[in-house]
Amino acid sequence: MATASSLRAAVPATAPCAGLRSTSAASSVRVAPAARGGRGRLVAKADAPSSATASKSDGHELLLFEALREALIEEMKLDPTVCVFGEDVGHYGGSYKVTKGLADMFGDLRVLDTPIAENSFTGMGVGAGMKGLRPVVEGMNMGFLLLAYNQISNNCGMLHYTSGGQFKIPLVIRGPGGVGRQLGAEHSQRLESYFQSIPGLQMVACSTPYNAKGLMKAAIRSENPVVLFEHVLLYNLKEKIPDEEYVLCLEEAEMVRPGEHVTILTYSRMRYHVMQAAKTLVNKGYDPEVIDIRSLKPFDLHTIGNSIKKTHRVLIVEECMRTGGIGASLRSAIIDNFWDYLDAPIMCLSSQDVPTPYASTLEDATVVQPAQIVAAVEQICQ
Repeated sequence: MATASSLRAAVPATAPCAGLRSTSAASSVRVAPAARGGRGRLVAKADAPSSATASKSDGHELLLFEALREALIEEMKLDPTVCVFGEDVGHYGGSYKVTKGLADMFGDLRVLDTPIAENSFTGMGVGAGMKGLRPVVEGMNMGFLLLAYNQISNNCGMLHYTSGGQFKIPLVIRGPGGVGRQLGAEHSQRLESYFQSIPGLQMVACSTPYNAKGLMKAAIRSENPVVLFEHVLLYNLKEKIPDEEYVLCLEEAEMVRPGEHVTILTYSRMRYHVMQAAKTLVNKGYDPEVIDIRSLKPFDLHTIGNSIKKTHRVLIVEECMRTGGIGASLRSAIIDNFWDYLDAPIMCLSSQDVPTPYASTLEDATVVQPAQIVAAVEQICQ
């Protein structure tokens, strides 16, 4: 079984979150917003999520899908307005078991099975948010949420503005996406590029059990609509996470590996391709700095900028499509803000602009592989 900590370095993120900045590289203050009665508090904890640094006597091991489930249970116990909508989320427990057992714990009204009608139950989630609930809408597959694009764009993202601030939409939209193992073109969608242009929408992507739980809790507590991207191949990653409560910042990147020669920006599944390539690069004498950007909208330009000012070289690695993808937006933001610090052109490795093939060899050929990352770093550092 895969282990998240086996491919990651235990280095804390140091970007400021909600106005708070850590005074130590080893710790930070997590903020649990005081959005609802009695829930506001500061949760101070060591910012060392991986099992490589956590004491063996502390914490508990969870798979990524179990970490998401634990976050949902904790938030539903704390706040009776939190509810879950989606296809088969009830007694079946969801297509990837993220909601397993929740219907028995909280009842059929708070864990609501819906018809196969993404536009309807996403719109229902928007309406529930307007009336004071905090819905978590699960797409059985992120590709299916294209059927709810009108509700996500024209309603979810814009109603706070178009109502003159009369309505808040504290809605979480989550589900599996990305290129799996022979799931075919329609089930291998990466919708980050579709959703990034919607005003009023925040986007985050989890990559470990630790950040999956922390981002889920933060998304539920947010007053804004948040899309949480989960990768279909990462659900069975295992990691030890803290027993005590923690909440991550929705707008903060994570420093995965410090380095001096080149900044590699990535997220979701590509984090592990990058860390695999990093082992080869170190053996070749390179010292890459790896950042999991996590926040796809907005970007954490504080953490990204500090890295670029140190390395002066940037490689972006994503599973999203090359045309109009997250990498294209990130490259534009870097050019706008940190052009004077660059000593080489920004390189971006993305998936090819083709439907994802069913054949496994062709499927692999459309997605960035570790060998390509090694070759790109060698080219940048010439």
